Amino acid sequence: MDSRSQVGEGAVWDDRDGVLWWVDIPAGFIHRYDPALKSNSTIDYGEPVGCLAVRESGGLLLATKTGFWFFNPESGERQQIADPEAHLDHNRFNDGTTDAQGRFWAGTMKDGGGEKEPLGRFYRLDPDLTVTAWRDQFYTTNGSAFSDDGRTFYFSDSDKSIRTIWASDYDVETGTPGEPRVFFDTRVVAGRPDGGTVDAEGCYWQAGVSGWQLYRISPDGELLTTIDLPIERPSKPMFGGTSMDTLFVTSIGVGLTEGSHQPQAGGLFAITGLEVSGLKQHRFAG
Repeated sequence: MDSRSQVGEGAVWDDRDGVLWWVDIPAGFIHRYDPALKSNSTIDYGEPVGCLAVRESGGLLLATKTGFWFFNPESGERQQIADPEAHLDHNRFNDGTTDAQGRFWAGTMKDGGGEKEPLGRFYRLDPDLTVTAWRDQFYTTNGSAFSDDGRTFYFSDSDKSIRTIWASDYDVETGTPGEPRVFFDTRVVAGRPDGGTVDAEGCYWQAGVSGWQLYRISPDGELLTTIDLPIERPSKPMFGGTSMDTLFVTSIGVGLTEGSHQPQAGGLFAITGLEVSGLKQHRFAG
């Protein structure tokens, strides 16, 4: 779909309604794509939206420039939950995901305001709306996803100086990740790590931003599949569709290599025929 997004991101499949929610971060757009109708509707939220989750009780949970919010896309009603980085003017939320117990994880990054700095941090929002900070010193928090059994938490830093995906053992009872270990060093491939998701066989899919590719990586960190794309900056893969076997991919339409021909950059893509399906996305329980 030709959306001309600046930074298409945050794709989440809603299995109940059969739609894909996704965002254009700097534009503050929240998109709802219905593949059955091949239609995309857009809400202008009015501020940068990094990622979202579908709520068990209805509506959406957003992680934005000004923190965590509940949002009803039908009525437009919004309720702020917390703004853990109100003291950091140049920071915003970026990537996020929900664990099997309905807790929402999201990370921040510095976006603008001079030289880049490792000011990003991960936060966990529990169903009782308690906010817990986890690790810091990230340039661009990204790649958040959970393994098929929910006991491994994947995350990454997209910065050119880091470009690493980590994995942590995850305590499903307390929602606490263990000490991170390097899962995959993307210096061996063309693309840096951006958004990620896990398929039904436990393999991690990485959008290789600036590398024109997608990667499928085994639970042991072995590169299994490389898929070439017609766009330089893929940003977030997410399985969906009636059989969960369509891989949707958002992309970035800005910051492209000068002179490169990418008329579809910023678009939303759908890849079929992969012979693998994805996992149902968990809903925020609060």
